[in-house]
Amino acid sequence: MKKPNKIMALLAVCCLALVGLAGCGGDQQTNTNDEVHYKIGIMQLMDHEALNLAQQGFIDTLAERGYTDGGKVTLLIENGQGDTNNLSTIADKFVSENVDLAFTIATPSTQAMASKTTTIPIVATAVTSFTAAGLVESDEQPGGNITGTSDMNPITDQIDLLLQLCPEVKTVGFLYTSSEDNSTLQCSIAKEYLESKGIATVERTITNTNDVQQAATAIISECDAIYIPTDNNFASAMPTVNDVTTAAGIPVICGESNMVKTGGTATVGITYYGIGQKAAEMALDILENGKNPAEMPIQGSSEFEYCINGQVCAALGIEIPAELQQYVVNPAE
Repeated sequence: MKKPNKIMALLAVCCLALVGLAGCGGDQQTNTNDEVHYKIGIMQLMDHEALNLAQQGFIDTLAERGYTDGGKVTLLIENGQGDTNNLSTIADKFVSENVDLAFTIATPSTQAMASKTTTIPIVATAVTSFTAAGLVESDEQPGGNITGTSDMNPITDQIDLLLQLCPEVKTVGFLYTSSEDNSTLQCSIAKEYLESKGIATVERTITNTNDVQQAATAIISECDAIYIPTDNNFASAMPTVNDVTTAAGIPVICGESNMVKTGGTATVGITYYGIGQKAAEMALDILENGKNPAEMPIQGSSEFEYCINGQVCAALGIEIPAELQQYVVNPAE
């Protein structure tokens, strides 16, 4: 009777060992198949084409690298609808969700997120000057948890384009949002350049999109042309601007091409899709390679594009030089 008991005991031990091995094998398989999964919070200031393109460039680049939403990454996509209170709430949500990284689009979004955390990495885009906005110590050495891509435009080239299309201009009006640091900076650069050429400037500022029509109507009697930087409120209200300025015969040089396509006259500027792509590459360097945002220099765009609204130029009687004809768009067609 003892022998069978020993055999049974041995069989029991073997079974337990096999179960243990099977269990270990399952864990190893799970660990082998389990991919690293990241959670990224995306906060966009408001809905307009330039910011939408920056977001799309970011998401597309993640996907090209194998990070599709619901796969290797979860994307929490939020839009502040231009309201700073909404941005603050979204930033709180990202902190409570303990996102691995925040991607912020436009200066106010980045400032909102920066006010809530010093530990979650923040990659920002559509910020004209990270230093002027108080987000980093310097472009070369950000020094904190924030880095990203700038939407600084070739502003002097934009003014040169205005003077090429409208050489008789004597006074340029500026329209921008007073609370947007990026707009203030761009306009100050443009004003200084115009003044160096002996051209006078006037300005009207707004606080939100409700002020756009009034500001545009007020300035058209004081200038021969208008300059609008990459201002988020004006970018979302260019059709309103166009209604006023085209009727008055006033050309409008804009900060970026999507503003031209929705009512502006012309620009030479960056591509927002492109800076979104660059931001995604920086985000992946942080997540995959452990890069420190504090040591990642702010990047800009090295590619600029001309865009001229053929319909607006025709309505204003502007003759487009032959060398610029290839950049003409007719959005309504």
